Amino acid sequence: MKTLVLLPLLCHVAFPVKHSLKYLLASSYGVRGGPEFLAAAVVDEVQVGYCDSNRPKPEAKGDWLERFPQQLQWYTDRIYHNQQYFKVTIESLMQRFNQTGGVHIFQRVNGCEWDDETNEVKGFNQYGYDGEDFLAFDPRTMTWIAPKQQAVITKHEWDRDRSRNMFWKYAISHECIEFLKEYVDYVKSSLRRPELPSVSLLQKTPSSPVSCHATGFHPKGASLFWRKDGEELHEDVDHGEILPNNDGTFQMSVDLKLSSVTPEDWRRYDCVFQLSGVEDDIVTGLDKAAIRTNWVKPSHMTVPIIAAGVVPLVLFTAAGFVVYKRKKAKCPPPFPDNSEL
Repeated sequence: MKTLVLLPLLCHVAFPVKHSLKYLLASSYGVRGGPEFLAAAVVDEVQVGYCDSNRPKPEAKGDWLERFPQQLQWYTDRIYHNQQYFKVTIESLMQRFNQTGGVHIFQRVNGCEWDDETNEVKGFNQYGYDGEDFLAFDPRTMTWIAPKQQAVITKHEWDRDRSRNMFWKYAISHECIEFLKEYVDYVKSSLRRPELPSVSLLQKTPSSPVSCHATGFHPKGASLFWRKDGEELHEDVDHGEILPNNDGTFQMSVDLKLSSVTPEDWRRYDCVFQLSGVEDDIVTGLDKAAIRTNWVKPSHMTVPIIAAGVVPLVLFTAAGFVVYKRKKAKCPPPFPDNSEL
């Protein structure tokens, strides 16, 4: 999500002018241990919904999709069909590229952007294969762009289907915009109150810096810092960026190097979180007993614990190539599925 702030609290900051509604559908081949198919919905860079072949029931982030039941119903109705369609398509593409094995990813990206100041709108619908553009729809000419030779045969076939292309133009240039405006209105009306974070002390190893981590706060206007004897520290500290969470809140962290901190001086240090519009600070003392860590002695360390998180990251990373390469987005709910490639 871009900067969504509380206008009554921070009148000098405005809601973002340009908004986006994005949908990602991705399918994989040859990836072990992860879902073969996944779908995600993103509004203003915040993921609001997710489902995959292992978890076909859509998961709404916060109450976003629950607030819009037609969107949630679309996910439920289309997940199975899209999973089968994408599976057939990726097998067809492997034949076109003369591939018999390996790891492959096919994705579809649809959506729209709306500038609420100029009222300019832009819709898009494109496909990617193995991290490269494969097909893209041009709503102005209602034709398909084929950057790959293997996509030309599909381009000619889809160009001839005038009625479907007219529908796609309406869907991404009008229908999508209506959904997006509903989302934006909802965000502006719902995120009016401050949300305080949970604050934790984290440390990788006994010799690593202690990280003060705050997550789940809103609005974005916040500060996090270490202090000693009530004075803010500017040395031996490392400030991280404010990052968005999937539910529209934010997280941030600040590290304290312990090389110059003696054990008897720990009680003199604390971490302070301040949120715009909230009078009271959240103060967390530097306490060894409160530090959370996943560090264990080398003889007891195990490798498999990271395996579960690898495959979804691979899918999103590879699929995200087309999404961010051209800063385009994803598909609005009641849109039709294309015929097979």
